[in-house]
Amino acid sequence: MSPGHAALAAITYLLVKHAVADFILQSDGIFRQKGHYGAPGGLLHAFIHIVLTAPVFWLFPGGGLPLAAALLAGEFLLHYHIDWLKQRLVAREGWTPKDTGFWWALGIDQLLHGLTYIGILWLWLPAN
Repeated sequence: MSPGHAALAAITYLLVKHAVADFILQSDGIFRQKGHYGAPGGLLHAFIHIVLTAPVFWLFPGGGLPLAAALLAGEFLLHYHIDWLKQRLVAREGWTPKDTGFWWALGIDQLLHGLTYIGILWLWLPAN
């Protein structure tokens, strides 16, 4: 597989993984707790994400174990805080799906998660 094809396959894996973790595996309890800093639901949600991200490091050769561990830790922190900030903003503003602000917040949240995956692969995959 060419490096370009490997990168496309890896980002496809991460985007599908993201949809599964964010929409299929996310319970109402997790959703409600993500806006409360340190609550178990938000921590569990971020943990689910990194567990599902981990296979990308075995499926697509790149850096070593220390880099994989650092990238997973970084994803955990970023995912947790992106979700927490979005939830806090939506709650503070009282936005619901009927409000434009809700959709802006959700869209930016999802964009930031996608950019996180680009960053992970940028650092993980070989340059050539």
